Amino acid sequence: MVSRHIYLQLILRILLIPVAGLGFGFFFFNEQYILCGVAVFILILLTTSLIHYVNQTNRKIAYFFDAIKNEDFTLRFPEKLSVKSLEELNHSLNMLNEMIQEIHLKKQAQEQYYQEIIKQADIGILTINDKGHILFANATIEKLFNYTPLNHIKQLRQVDEDLYELFNDLKPFERKLVQLTNEREKKQLALKSTAISFEKQDLLLVVVQDIDKELDEKETDSWVKLIRVLTHEIMNTITPITSISESILKYYKTDKGLIPIENIEESHIKNTTKGLEVIKQQGGDLMEFVQSYRSFLSLPKPDKALIKADRLLDKIKVLMDQENDDSKVKFEIIVNPLDLEFYIDEKQILQILINLSKNALQSLKGQENGIIKIIAALSTGGEKYIQILDNGPGIEPELIDEIFVPFFTTKDTGTGIGLSLSKQIMHLHGGTIKVHSVPNKQTSFLLVF
Repeated sequence: MVSRHIYLQLILRILLIPVAGLGFGFFFFNEQYILCGVAVFILILLTTSLIHYVNQTNRKIAYFFDAIKNEDFTLRFPEKLSVKSLEELNHSLNMLNEMIQEIHLKKQAQEQYYQEIIKQADIGILTINDKGHILFANATIEKLFNYTPLNHIKQLRQVDEDLYELFNDLKPFERKLVQLTNEREKKQLALKSTAISFEKQDLLLVVVQDIDKELDEKETDSWVKLIRVLTHEIMNTITPITSISESILKYYKTDKGLIPIENIEESHIKNTTKGLEVIKQQGGDLMEFVQSYRSFLSLPKPDKALIKADRLLDKIKVLMDQENDDSKVKFEIIVNPLDLEFYIDEKQILQILINLSKNALQSLKGQENGIIKIIAALSTGGEKYIQILDNGPGIEPELIDEIFVPFFTTKDTGTGIGLSLSKQIMHLHGGTIKVHSVPNKQTSFLLVF
């Protein structure tokens, strides 16, 4: 509507100017100089009117955008004018001003809302530019570092020299752990960095979290699980020893004292021999259990070297081919890229892969179309990993959190330390081991280095 009235006003003025020009030319060549002067006057008047009209419109629009630029939303244009097109233009500019003001207020409220969330967050947040200047730091991170205000990472030297070195060398998408100690407390902090771009400036967003509470909860939970398993195993071993000992003792002793030798029957001696054999066996099992616990605690430090992934996985395949007697299970080895290498202790990682492959093979026993895949590759984030997958019965959801607990096992045989040893080995390598299982579909163990 506005544009139509403006266009009509402009077109009318533009059309009248050449008409006045033609009139001037016509009267001039016909020597009608008075009418020629009138035509010149009209031409000047029309040109001036056109310039004034355009300038008036442009000036209003310029005022409007200057006000928006300066966030001044008090500017109002009169809406009752004699010129219909300008009246409608003013009305439209006022409406647009109100809309922009409403959006601006919503944006401010949203920004305040997010700032309040960041202030109240339990995690520390800061942004750093390439020169080390800290552009933003919330109250939590100042509390964690016990330093305020934070303006540059050099200030972290006054908190802890190692903390400064860590921030100075921090790269995007890195995860770090740091321990801060003062006269009052000790803090375990986890750092995670992310690259962001803001106002054409590359920044590093760092999130810092105090994980002491989480570590304490995990440690307590681990101890509870371990004690429960240890108690179960020890009680299973000692209970029959106690029961058999009491039965044997009744052959030779009563409440009145020892039974005379002539009253001891041959069957008692035979039962005693059998009972002592069981006690010996149970004692041996208990010794074996304790020995496995000692081996778990005395794991040597990894002797690392660069190992080609294809050679490592080929060894596993050869070993598993020997275990796969009925050849019903199909093994697949995938290495991508082909020249992939791991900086590892080959013997220790082989121990993990053999244990996981044997577990997968046992789970597929008697199953048709069993498949075990061992994949060595690079993740999208550039992390090296080895993944062992099988299509066996899987792990029940209620057991998934228990399988890495030392001595926990769902099998009739074995000590139950294979997976806990695997987790310990990966920890010594600075990596992780994770499990994901969908019963009767797929089970995956992921080793990330």
